[in-house]
This record gives sequence, structure tokens and C-alpha cells, in this order.
Amino acid sequence: MDLSAIQQALRERNIDAWLFYDHHHRDPIAYRVLGLPDGLMVTRRWYYLIPAKGEPIKLVHKIESGHLDTLPGVKKQYAGWQELFDALKQILAPHRDVAMQYSPNNFVFTISMVDAGTADMIRGLGKNIVSAADLIAQFEATLTDEQIQSHFAARDVIDAVTAEAFKEIGRRVRGGGTHEHEIQQFFMEAFARENMVTDDPPIVAVNANSGNPHYEPSASRPVAIREGDFVLIDVWAKKNTPRAVYYDITWVGVVGKAPTDRQREIFKIVREARDLGVKTAQDAVAAHKPIAGWQVDHAVRGHIAKAKYGDYFIHRTGHSIGTEVHANGANMDDLEIHDERRILPNSLFSVEPGIYLPKFGVRLEVDVLVRPASAEVTGRIQQEIVTI
Repeated sequence: MDLSAIQQALRERNIDAWLFYDHHHRDPIAYRVLGLPDGLMVTRRWYYLIPAKGEPIKLVHKIESGHLDTLPGVKKQYAGWQELFDALKQILAPHRDVAMQYSPNNFVFTISMVDAGTADMIRGLGKNIVSAADLIAQFEATLTDEQIQSHFAARDVIDAVTAEAFKEIGRRVRGGGTHEHEIQQFFMEAFARENMVTDDPPIVAVNANSGNPHYEPSASRPVAIREGDFVLIDVWAKKNTPRAVYYDITWVGVVGKAPTDRQREIFKIVREARDLGVKTAQDAVAAHKPIAGWQVDHAVRGHIAKAKYGDYFIHRTGHSIGTEVHANGANMDDLEIHDERRILPNSLFSVEPGIYLPKFGVRLEVDVLVRPASAEVTGRIQQEIVTI
């Protein structure tokens, strides 16, 4: 935890304090931002208050009094509910505007961790709860140079394995046959060799299955890959090292035959939308103009809608990427939410528009790394449908 940076961020936003709270590991964001160990047995509530100025305050239960000992600040303890209430009233007394893991109307639902009862209690003490969304983005979704290098290391593995996977599909189709799950396992075996980890295995989706954005191959219901099939591969992983960052891409190909005119048409629209999303971010960053996630999505979605396929683009344009594949920075989203969080320097996000039709779907995904004065796609960019 970088206490001075957090306090500086609070002062810049005119927020009096940031109040962290947890019970039974219900707020994983708190553990990551504060640098707390994941293995704590948390059966009682703890609170940690970081004021914009001055010393932090810990409030812990007497039977779990050591839980916040790794953090700086004054420790206060409670046992009964009245002690807890009185202690909260005391430590919050100097402050009016208090940031918490809260989003009005649960709009940015990925950071809205505070339960309604706790919010009632804090407001009952006369406090104004403000969303910690921008603070979380700054302290969870901006990357160090070492983390950026870990992303590049993951890129080098995944780009190479993905190119080889398309070739492997061709070899197996023409050498006796294969199916989606087998190719998925091809990736997982490569990850094991390359010291890579992933929260879920990659998507390998054929024909109509590629029209399902979150399709999952299964060994119990194998779907064959044959000559002429349309194949979508969505793959994400990171190096198996502390604080490593994910790389996440999606490519498409056709086995053995030339793509149909319909496939080429949809691919072209999605490719143009992807490139427009990247350019929208790049132009704003280069001009030192603030840009929010919704603005990238708006541009991409507008292009697909103009091509008359807006109803077939059913998810946000992209997501924040960090130590988790879906991290807590700005998402490129004006569909599921109107994400007003700013795209920050040293943050990473995907641009992955898609058009999903009954017979096939096209999604093209790249990762964009934002620097203080520029933004770059970090890996290979698909320009044509792969002939497998």
C-alpha cells in the first residue's frame, strides 16, 4: 500500500477519507489495495480509515485484533456492537465525505462491495458516502513497469501458441479429426509448459458456437471441427509469477476453404470497429484529452449500428485488464453501464467488438496499453480471416 499516494489522491478529489470494511472476505478489492494477505480468517468485521491528512485508524475485533497489524496507523478494538458503533462514530467524526467500495444504484457493479446495512449505518452517522470507483482504478488498475513487462511476456507466449493452434487444427482435421475441447487442452498443455496460468480455459468455438460470446467447450459433449468450419479462439493467461498481468486476445479462422462472402462482410465490419476503438483512445491520449471508457464504446457501437448490426453486438466493447483478466479500471462500456471512469496512464484494456449471428460470430480482440502520451496495441493485430 502506498499511503502517501492514496492520501494525495484523496486531497486531489476533495474527499475527506477512504473507509475500507470487510467481513468473510466479501471485499477482495480491499485486500489488493491495502496489500493484506488473502489467507486471513475473517469472522468478525474490520474497518480501516485512511484520512486525506493524518494517521490511518484500524478498528478490529478483540478476538481478531492482529488482522491489520501489517498496516500503518492507530489501532482501536471492539467486542460488542455498541462498542463498534461508538468507535465508528468517533473515528468518522472529523470527516464528512467518505469514499467506500460503493456505486450509486450499483451502476459500476464490479466495485460495489458495501452492503446496504453498512451504508445505512455510515449515513446514519451523518456521513456522505462517495464512490471509490476512480480511486480503485488508480490503485488497482494502473501498472508498474515490472507488471507491463509481465504482460509482454504473456503476449509472447500466447501470440505464438495461438498461431500454432490454428496450424494444429489443420493438421488434426486432415490427420484423423479433432474437436473443440481437444484444441482447448492444446492451449492448457502449452500454458503448463510455459509457466502460464489462467482463471478459465480458452474458448474454442466452431460455427454456431462462435455466435455465443461465453461459449464453453466440453469433453462430455465434444463438437467436431471439420473442413470448411468457422473457428473462433478467445485466449487469456498470465505468467505464473506474483503480480503478473494478463494478455487477452480473440482471433477467427476457417478450416481449409476460403471464407464465405458473408463471413468476410462481418469480419470487415468488426475489424473496422475494432480499429476505430483503438484510434479513438490513441487520438485522445496523444492530444492529452481526458477520455472515459464509455466514449470508446460509443464510437465502436456507432460503427456497428451504422452497418445495421447493432442488435447483434450484445456486450461492451472492452474491459480493464490487470492481475485479473477483468480488472477494476475503466471498461469500454456504454451498453451494460455508462462507464464514466477515465482511462488512466499505465492502464491496460481490451477492445473486442463482436457481431453474433445464428450460424457464426466474429469477435476480434486486442489489448491496448496507455502510456502518459500515447497508447499502443500490445500484440499482433488480425487483418484477415485465418485460412487454417
